[in-house]
Amino acid sequence: MFSKLALRNVRRSFRDYGVYLLTLTFGVCLFYTFNSLDGQGAMVFLAQNKNPIVGAITTLMDVFSVFVAVVLACLILYANRFLLRRRKRELGTYLLLGLSQGQVSRLLFLETGLIGLISLIAGLALGVAASFGMSALTLSMFEMDLSAMLAVNFSPRAAVKTAVYFGVIFLLVMALSGVQVSKAKLIDLIHGERKNEILKPRPLGVAVFQFVLGVICLLAAYAILLIFGMALSIAVPFLCFPMLGLGTLGTLLIFRSLSGFVMKFVQGHPALYFKNLNVFTLRQWISKVHTTYLAQTVVCILLLLAIGITASSLGLNSTLSAMTDGEAPFDITVQNQSGDTELIDFDALLREGGFDPDEKLAWSHDTLFYYNEKEVTGIEDASGAIKVSDLDALLARQGKSTYSGPLPALLETLEDQLTTGNLSLRCVVIPDDMAQQLEVRRQVWSADYAGENKGETETQLIRLITPLRERLSVRPETRLSIYGDMMGSKILALFLGLYLGFTFLLAAAAVLALQQLSQGADNTGRYAVLRRLGAEEKQVKRSATQQVALAFLLPLALALVHSAVGMKAANDIIFTVGKVDSAASAAVTAGVILAVYGGYFLATALACRRMARNA
Repeated sequence: MFSKLALRNVRRSFRDYGVYLLTLTFGVCLFYTFNSLDGQGAMVFLAQNKNPIVGAITTLMDVFSVFVAVVLACLILYANRFLLRRRKRELGTYLLLGLSQGQVSRLLFLETGLIGLISLIAGLALGVAASFGMSALTLSMFEMDLSAMLAVNFSPRAAVKTAVYFGVIFLLVMALSGVQVSKAKLIDLIHGERKNEILKPRPLGVAVFQFVLGVICLLAAYAILLIFGMALSIAVPFLCFPMLGLGTLGTLLIFRSLSGFVMKFVQGHPALYFKNLNVFTLRQWISKVHTTYLAQTVVCILLLLAIGITASSLGLNSTLSAMTDGEAPFDITVQNQSGDTELIDFDALLREGGFDPDEKLAWSHDTLFYYNEKEVTGIEDASGAIKVSDLDALLARQGKSTYSGPLPALLETLEDQLTTGNLSLRCVVIPDDMAQQLEVRRQVWSADYAGENKGETETQLIRLITPLRERLSVRPETRLSIYGDMMGSKILALFLGLYLGFTFLLAAAAVLALQQLSQGADNTGRYAVLRRLGAEEKQVKRSATQQVALAFLLPLALALVHSAVGMKAANDIIFTVGKVDSAASAAVTAGVILAVYGGYFLATALACRRMARNA
């Protein structure tokens, strides 16, 4: 009997508590996706190349996963509390029908276990698909074809870890639900939905004072952040704590003051106040702001963290990408640092080893760097010299304009490097005929691969070049190896940021959604009274939607203001190591916010409209 009743209640929950089930599924998906990172294409490639950062990324993911699990556990417990409050009358009815509190607790235990099992299965299935997209994203950071590593791999380690963490969370939810029901009185359960929150109006002067004081606190926090910078403000406690304290206090005061002067302001405009159901809508919304300003403050801070962390990680990732592109203009560069004693005929060496340069290389060039002699070039502050024809060949391959300055002349620092890897030479550009008067210092051979099997081509080249190290100082450097060295930093910056950003965004959206669903359920009786008083159906639905919109948009608006200031300080730090594509990172972040936050808003608004219609 209990199993059938639990199954029926869960089936009904899909309709009434879809946001709760959606949050559980997304939480499982998020947790699995980022914990399966070690089995995705880019990480597999880095592990195969014995990159030491793989272990650091895995360790940090494990550490942050504990933090994310705690956040999700608090969110699920918070959601379960709202659902129990919504179902008080139903649970009281079970007691009236003769069930004991232990039997009701067992029923909740079965329901929670069934919902957890469904969410776990759906979340893991969605997580496998999401991990495929994550793998494609990481591999797209490479400038070489690694499509062979793009495959959907189910990670047993991540699945077991997800099942264990969420199993513990659901067991905790089951236990607390049972305790809460066992301690509840029947009269409280039957009349739980009739307990209204009392609206205590605040004097207008007090509300305005709180609002002005909140704005002053926020401006002071912004000033500390912008003047001293994010790095200094966080590193120095006596700057960090006042900044965070003033920001939090200012946010709290602004939300606390809304219930005072907003109502007075609207009441001063009768045409707006008495239009449609604005009287009802505003009083319902303000009563919740009046008593839940702490939750509104927490939601605003969660949105700030979500927006700031996501945008900063995207901006830092684009900066690292630009830095990597500048360090690797060619697929491979081989430096013969013994060029002053012996030069290598790379074309003959490759053909002798069975490698056809005409077929497997799209371009190659052999460049000689010379010792600089002041008596010949007339320039003292340089350690090497390069012929203008060689320089033009390297620049042309990179799509840059050829050198058009005077000869000879000191080569000023270019936007990107001349070759792949660090050449460590300050060069003079000389006419070709002047090279005959100088001694060779270093030989540098650069090439780009042809065809799609670039990984195989690189393996063959390295195999043929490696024996040269036995008698010469030869150092091969490839674009793929440089990308591999930078890839760990990019993955760490991007995916830890996305992991935390998505977690905070999910928590903020879910908290707001559950609050509004609870309020919508409490308002069903009031919607019925409005209909008896002659309110039209579309007015009732519009009122339900407007309350949800106000609850979602106000914390987001203030969080966007916080984020704009925070991103300005974060970009100042990122800009010190490279260029920041603020427009691109802001656009991607806006898309993420629109998809997740907007999706929760839409689902909540539709659910509240359905409750209003069925009242």
